[in-house]
Amino acid sequence: MFRIVLLLCAVSAFGQTKYPGVGKPAAADRVKAADKTVMADGRGLPAGKGNVETGRGLYKTHCAECHNEAGEGRDKQWPALVGGTGTLATKAAKKTVGSYWPYATTVWDTIARSMPYNNPGTLKADEVYAITAFVLHLNGIVPAGQELDEKSLPQVKMPNRDGFIPTVHPDVKAKR
Repeated sequence: MFRIVLLLCAVSAFGQTKYPGVGKPAAADRVKAADKTVMADGRGLPAGKGNVETGRGLYKTHCAECHNEAGEGRDKQWPALVGGTGTLATKAAKKTVGSYWPYATTVWDTIARSMPYNNPGTLKADEVYAITAFVLHLNGIVPAGQELDEKSLPQVKMPNRDGFIPTVHPDVKAKR
């Protein structure tokens, strides 16, 4: 029994040991840069703009390697961004930007925070607006000449916007 207690104490102490050179405290400017919230209604979106045509080139440079030229994804590696319309109620549901995502602002936020995969968070706001416009265009949601900015993006009506039921809290009335 004593050996077990001793072993547990040793494991606990080892787990709290600091390893020199591994990790570092986050700098205040880095924390501030990441501390952003983009709401469905557009609150939190930065100023900027981008259009489908500019987005086409940026997508080819930053996104096509993983998601393919037309957004169809790479089987069992990277998700498709297009397709899946009408599949959500089936056993073969395909959750894509066009079939599943309820808000265009969420698309923008995801691209801004986590893309490109190999260098997340490095795209400028204008680049994110342009890529978002192109991805929405690939899904037939916005026309070829569309330009998006912090005012127009929240106005984009996504096909599955009404497919979600808001979280029920005592102070929030769910509607359907």
